[in-house]
Amino acid sequence: MLNLKKSEWGILIFTLFYIIGFSVYYLSIRNYEFLWYVAVLLVFFILIAATLHRSKFDGIILGGLSFWGLLHMAGGGIKAGSDVLYSLNLIPIFQIQNTSVLKFDQAVHLFGFAVATLVVYHLLKPYLNRQTNWKVVYPIIAVAGMGLGAVNEIVEFIAVAAFPETNVGGYANTALDLVFNFLGALAAIFFIHFFYRKKR
Repeated sequence: MLNLKKSEWGILIFTLFYIIGFSVYYLSIRNYEFLWYVAVLLVFFILIAATLHRSKFDGIILGGLSFWGLLHMAGGGIKAGSDVLYSLNLIPIFQIQNTSVLKFDQAVHLFGFAVATLVVYHLLKPYLNRQTNWKVVYPIIAVAGMGLGAVNEIVEFIAVAAFPETNVGGYANTALDLVFNFLGALAAIFFIHFFYRKKR
């Protein structure tokens, strides 16, 4: 049995609950694209749960990862007007080709890869000390977070290749995803500097 705190158990149980719920839902509507994403999410859930005693992710990171997963699951299945939540235009700022900014999808990318960048920092933290040159480390952490964003685009590409109908979008959508991944990584760097490092 995992030796976890009550708060950690709460986050893990909440995450498992919505994974099961969305699995049943996507099976019922035969949305095989998002069943693929559920499978990917489940792998990460098992990996994080099994290694939490070693990684020691704090509540901010664990809660952020869980909420990110929930947003992703909801984005592909919950209706917003005639389309899914991912296509919802939150604030009409500008449009590129057939893609508008700011959409729910882009906001999720910003939030999600801010959290992913915090994960990178947390895993590197034991190797950082008073002699660390943060002017070098910050860009490395940000680029690593953006690299995880690139892995996400590969997962989406596999979905496009494997399933005849997806809601991934075209080139402009992919490029905007990468831009918002960058903005998320940048936001995480500010959070690390003004919260985590000050706290230490």
